Amino acid sequence: MRILIVEDEPGISNFLKQGLEEESYAVDIAEEGTKGLQLALSGEYDLLLMDWMLPGVSGIEICRLFIKGDQGCTRRLLS
Repeated sequence: MRILIVEDEPGISNFLKQGLEEESYAVDIAEEGTKGLQLALSGEYDLLLMDWMLPGVSGIEICRLFIKGDQGCTRRLLS
């Protein structure tokens, strides 16, 4: 399973990445919204974990654009 973390706080993103990799997940990090949106729309990820308040494009906007596009996947949003 490939997971994308979109988080601008390195302490948080690295903590999440370390824990997920210890459980054998493949994890990538985007530190700002524009890069996160680009990666999210690539269709390579099974799960997106993101902050709401990001530089560039907000996490809310990423969700809106992701849901608007047909990525051919099941979507679950947790807040």
